Amino acid sequence: MAIMITDECINCGACEPECPNTAIYEGGAEWTWGGGTALKEVEIDGGEIIPGDAAQTPISDEFYYIVSDKCTECMGFHEEPQCAAVCPVDCCVDDPDYRETEEELLAKKDWLHQAS
Repeated sequence: MAIMITDECINCGACEPECPNTAIYEGGAEWTWGGGTALKEVEIDGGEIIPGDAAQTPISDEFYYIVSDKCTECMGFHEEPQCAAVCPVDCCVDDPDYRETEEELLAKKDWLHQAS
């Protein structure tokens, strides 16, 4: 499963630099698929292909947030999700809406960081 940041977030920003996939963004900040990954373009729902550097709508305007489709729970990088390890208020938790197996998370990691 992916990790999510709850509304108990104090916006300290400790989690953001720890993410190997650049899946964590400050509240209100636009995000991109390509940021921190090897993705040059992405096929989104409906078959539309968008550039990896195309700005995407923020998921939260108030708190730091995690883009679930970029979160691999640090699989292939670390033994545990680094955002949760450094969060001083324990608000980086499993997201019950995104259940993924270890194999799926590793496949996502490979997709995000594919060789150019």
